[in-house]
Amino acid sequence: MKRHFSMLRDFHLADWFTLANAFCGVGAIFASLRFLQDGRDADLLRGMALLPLAFLFDALDGRIARWRHKSSPLGRELDSLADVISFGVAPAALAYACGMQGGWDWIVLSYFVCCGVSRLARYNVTAESLAGDDGKVRYFEGTPIPTSLLLVVVLALATWNHHIGDSLWFGSIHLLGWQLHPLVLMFALSGSLMISKTIHIPKP
Repeated sequence: MKRHFSMLRDFHLADWFTLANAFCGVGAIFASLRFLQDGRDADLLRGMALLPLAFLFDALDGRIARWRHKSSPLGRELDSLADVISFGVAPAALAYACGMQGGWDWIVLSYFVCCGVSRLARYNVTAESLAGDDGKVRYFEGTPIPTSLLLVVVLALATWNHHIGDSLWFGSIHLLGWQLHPLVLMFALSGSLMISKTIHIPKP
């Protein structure tokens, strides 16, 4: 039994906030599934509301790590994995639940998640080379993955105004036998901005 809990003893306080971030992201995914099962808009809105909370935990874990002067490679990897769930997979799942379920939609949403994964992996690999003399990374290459919260805000507005499913904003088109909802293209844009190497955003 002690062996099973030995890893938990290695966690710093900041790591628990990172896990809270992941917990919120998983909750948003489950809310999407519940909506698809029961069709209650309230479930979808609850899931969307979890992601700003995930962002709060994501912001706090870094501040706590700096405050306590305790950070580790484990914490960095935890942070990336939690961000993939909360700001990559969860927004894509919410978009699917909102009605972006065509063949082209699947491809775009999968592209968005893959861009998020690539963005975080690149940051982990290049963080040391991007750091200044004080060891602090000065800027992000590409937009940070939490910017996907802007997409969730759009989805929340659509849900609140009952513009989901067959009533999704901008409707749908058929292209080469597959359905595409033009609204999904905001995910394509977001993913492309995340993997851009020409965009430099100062890191707070």
